[in-house]
Amino acid sequence: MKAMILAAGLGTRLRPLTEEISKPMVPIVNKPVMEHIVELLASHGFSEVIVNLHYHADVITDYFKNGSKWGMNLYYSFEESLLGTAGGVRKVKNFFNHEALLIVSGDALTDLNLTKLVEFHKKRKALATIVLTEVEDPSKYGVVITDGKDRILEFQEKPSREEARSKLANSGIYVFGPDVFDFIPANTFYDFGRNLFPTLVQKKEKLYGYPHDDYWNDVGEFGEYQRGNFDALEGRVKVKIPGTLLSEGIWIGSKCQIEEGVTLVPPICMGDNCLVKRNAKLMGPLVIGDNTIIDEGAVLYKGIKWGDVYVGKDASVIGGIIGRGTHIKDKALVLQKAVVGGKCVIGGGSVIHPSVTISSNRIIDVNTEIKDHLR
Repeated sequence: MKAMILAAGLGTRLRPLTEEISKPMVPIVNKPVMEHIVELLASHGFSEVIVNLHYHADVITDYFKNGSKWGMNLYYSFEESLLGTAGGVRKVKNFFNHEALLIVSGDALTDLNLTKLVEFHKKRKALATIVLTEVEDPSKYGVVITDGKDRILEFQEKPSREEARSKLANSGIYVFGPDVFDFIPANTFYDFGRNLFPTLVQKKEKLYGYPHDDYWNDVGEFGEYQRGNFDALEGRVKVKIPGTLLSEGIWIGSKCQIEEGVTLVPPICMGDNCLVKRNAKLMGPLVIGDNTIIDEGAVLYKGIKWGDVYVGKDASVIGGIIGRGTHIKDKALVLQKAVVGGKCVIGGGSVIHPSVTISSNRIIDVNTEIKDHLR
């Protein structure tokens, strides 16, 4: 069976982090979330995979190339204008050569047992199978109502908690029989959730839901993105964390230097070519990207720092997410749930208050308090 990764989306809810990369390239424990999907596919024997592209397509192709690093052949389908989830698949119909196909979102974190999913689909002789994840808040998702025997009867699109008739969310992972292309028009925008699946229900086609107990996170907003990183660090999702295991729960990349007096409290994932100077305190869960310098006395706790970051002397980053190339000067303070875009400079002694979002390329003067979003 061949597979397709959907990677053409814009990732607008994760801006400013996705201003220069697409959502599938957002890192989870220092690897693009899509790389975790590629590794999952490879572990279940998928070797022929096609990826649709649109936003910052070159970032994806430059990173993954032909897929040989992961033991597979990767192909690409560029969409000048977005075709929708189903339309993008219809565009590459010939790739699947009249066989069943697996579709996986490239911007979600999961360790779903794909082998069991395919077996479920085949056993029921389904035209289409949708992976269903039980969620706490149905209002964020398209939810699915089944008949108790996994046959899908109806959909609700982001219902309120009070109106929701199900907590089973469409997880963006599907298996289709080859006849599904009979229901998807060519050369037009067409969506699985809005168009195809309601049509299949209306026509009483064999549309099934696959409930599971594996991990799934759509990484669709800052809180979920942070949770995905921390879940990976803490072993709640089975992924390959890069680096050498220095001690239990601490992964260190190559060519890193950690000076005397540094405090390391797991779990921590540190990228390559990092320097941590004397008396700094790193307290997990914490992700530190490549080429990061953490100066003397700095305190980092429960956060995510992308690569090429500088954290100055006695600066503190308590929670939050710091984009690539940002410099946090001496004695600056970034507080819980703040998000700082790439290539910013946070002036010495400044305070970024909780839950503030700062867009990329901003320069914050010394001793400045930022209490509102800068977008």
